[in-house]
Amino acid sequence: MTTQDVAHHHADTGSNGAAKPAPAINRVAMDAPWRWLAAGWRDMWTRPGLSLGYGLVAVGVSAGLAAALWYAGLFSLILVLAAGFLIVAPLLAVGLYEMSRRLQAGEPVTRADITLVSTASPVQLAFVGIILMLMFLAWIRVATLLFAIFFGLEAMPPFEQFFPALILEPRGLSLLVIGTIVGGLIAAAVFSVAVVSVPMLLERDVDAVTAVLTSLRSVQENFGPMALWAWLIMVLTVFGIASLFVGLIITFPLVGHATWHAYKDVVAPESAPQEPA
Repeated sequence: MTTQDVAHHHADTGSNGAAKPAPAINRVAMDAPWRWLAAGWRDMWTRPGLSLGYGLVAVGVSAGLAAALWYAGLFSLILVLAAGFLIVAPLLAVGLYEMSRRLQAGEPVTRADITLVSTASPVQLAFVGIILMLMFLAWIRVATLLFAIFFGLEAMPPFEQFFPALILEPRGLSLLVIGTIVGGLIAAAVFSVAVVSVPMLLERDVDAVTAVLTSLRSVQENFGPMALWAWLIMVLTVFGIASLFVGLIITFPLVGHATWHAYKDVVAPESAPQEPA
């Protein structure tokens, strides 16, 4: 039975106990991700103080973690944690989703609205958050095992020694290639699970299973546009991190706002009829 079959036969139950049909999925054009970015860009500059401030907080936290790794002599883990940022980013951007939701609905937006977000399904969103955190911990474990496979049981060297070994030695290049492939697979799984489910749980009173299945179906039924969207997210995030995190001031809120518009474009409104199985 495919994900779509499961979703068509799954009826979720909201807090009021009433059964709800699985949300319908819209088919979008291949250039839809560019429209999502344009909409996100408009949102970002509608209230630039809030959006860029959100990005500045992300930069501050990232820089703080990098500094902590440096002082602990573990800066070689920076690449692993940078990849892990893609895993937890959907949760960190909830305030940006709320800001775009309010702007789209013509509602006022304050700093409190995006820092103390009131979600429609807080418990279910926390459950998805646990799933993403488990994926993050799994990535850390996999990265550690891969290092042991290629470098043995020796301690991880300082970054100034590790980085040249990573790009100049055969074992380092092998670790870089295999690690990139494995990390890409984990990132693809996270993207498929979270791209729609997290903003959906912000807006709708549904259970986590319905939200995750809807996210998986959204990717399945719009594979081309969603693959492009995943690639754009990766490029913007890598640029933000590679610029010593400064670029995240713009790229993080841009992707966050655009993700809301991606969700609204791909998932039909709750009143829309579900297509038959």
